[in-house]
Amino acid sequence: MRILVVAEHDTTTIRPGTRSAVGFANSVAASTGGEVECLVLGHEIDSVAREAALISRVLSADSPALADPVADRYAKVIADVVSDRNTDLVVAASTSFAKDVVGRAAGLLGGAMASDVVGHSLHDGQLVMRRPMFAGAVTATVMLTGCPQIVTIRASAYEAPQPTDVALEITAINIDESTLPSHIHFERVDSKSSHRPDVTDARIVVSGGRAIKNLDDYECLVGGLADQLGGATGSSRALVDAGITTNDLQVGQTGKIVAPDLYFALGISGAVQHLAGMKNSKVIVAINNDPDAPIFEMADYGLVGDVYELVPQLIQRLDAR
Repeated sequence: MRILVVAEHDTTTIRPGTRSAVGFANSVAASTGGEVECLVLGHEIDSVAREAALISRVLSADSPALADPVADRYAKVIADVVSDRNTDLVVAASTSFAKDVVGRAAGLLGGAMASDVVGHSLHDGQLVMRRPMFAGAVTATVMLTGCPQIVTIRASAYEAPQPTDVALEITAINIDESTLPSHIHFERVDSKSSHRPDVTDARIVVSGGRAIKNLDDYECLVGGLADQLGGATGSSRALVDAGITTNDLQVGQTGKIVAPDLYFALGISGAVQHLAGMKNSKVIVAINNDPDAPIFEMADYGLVGDVYELVPQLIQRLDAR
């Protein structure tokens, strides 16, 4: 079995989710006698390719036409590489990037796709996977019958491989820019720089919910606690809909799926859609003034009270350590 992992990076380093995707690919390869390669796309990506080569053999698709993350171009390159190398299984981390790019590639290839995979096994030589459905209420067991198979995995479900001491082979992929789609024009990226880790990569996540009244309070309470713990900030959809936080911070079924070592839910009632995005966190701490809030059924530790009173006290205690 030939396995291709589609790498996600920030132009300087590989994202943790990609490392976990390589872990999944290695597990499948070990059971099938397969080979794993990692595809890195972009422009001036030598340093990224060298980093990826410490965990996998690398295919480097380096072209000025790929400098900007335009989904239709990336998808075309992925599909071409899969076809040229007779790839059986395409793997990526389950992220917004993969939902856009890898989903398009699956359409171009006419393959079968399963997303958000959290477990797998082999039955009679066939790959059988487990993935949550209905906001995490059930776990479905699926088998893909088309070829190639395209899979996105939840990074929290698989361990990243340890880097090797010596870099593995890096192979350059020639890109014919004239064949790439051009009907999407890249304008710009609007983003806010932050010293905090990304919510999907962090080991500690502090999220705020409807109880947070405005952006200043969010930064003071949610941001303040996250900074004390060295963690990331997140939010429920209620704060996104209220314009207090941006969509990239939303944790939940229609937002980011996280599974950190420690998850704080501040003023979050615990709607099923939010729980679907954080239920696999190792330890969950909830603070809410409603003792009957559903979040307490999921929490390992709970405090009943006003976040405006309890969180500043917690921050003060942590600051005094």
